[in-house]
Amino acid sequence: MLNRVVLVGRLTRDPDLRYTPNGVAVANFNIAVNRPFSNQQGNREADFINCVIWRRPAENLANYMKKGSMVGVDGRIQTRNFEGQDGKTVYVTEVVADSVQFLETKGSQGGQDSSGGYQQNRNQNQYQNQNQYASNQNQDQEDPFKNNGEPIDISDDDLPF
Repeated sequence: MLNRVVLVGRLTRDPDLRYTPNGVAVANFNIAVNRPFSNQQGNREADFINCVIWRRPAENLANYMKKGSMVGVDGRIQTRNFEGQDGKTVYVTEVVADSVQFLETKGSQGGQDSSGGYQQNRNQNQYQNQNQYASNQNQDQEDPFKNNGEPIDISDDDLPF
């Protein structure tokens, strides 16, 4: 049996970080995930999915992501119930996230970056340096097949398929 969920969507609100009485961090968050089809009016609909994550990843999510941030969630579906304040049983279905991937850089979220763009420029320079290194490596390597243009004599009986 398998209970596995992989979602990509945007946070519908800022993550709600709390701590258990034992000091364990837990963050509740919701993500909007677009459906792959349009409704009769031609609009794309979305599902709004409740999620929870524990410990250090919960703190990271709360510290670095906010409403509108795109995230990837990997986890499992969990159902639970509890008695509400009015005495009625409340049923909850949620995704318990094992990990949350931040799919946008801080500068691309549309909010103000307190570093004044330094982080984005540093990443851009790093990317350019990596490309320059890769192109230099490609120039140093020779084509291993440049002198092997001779035809190969093989019969159909020698092929395994």
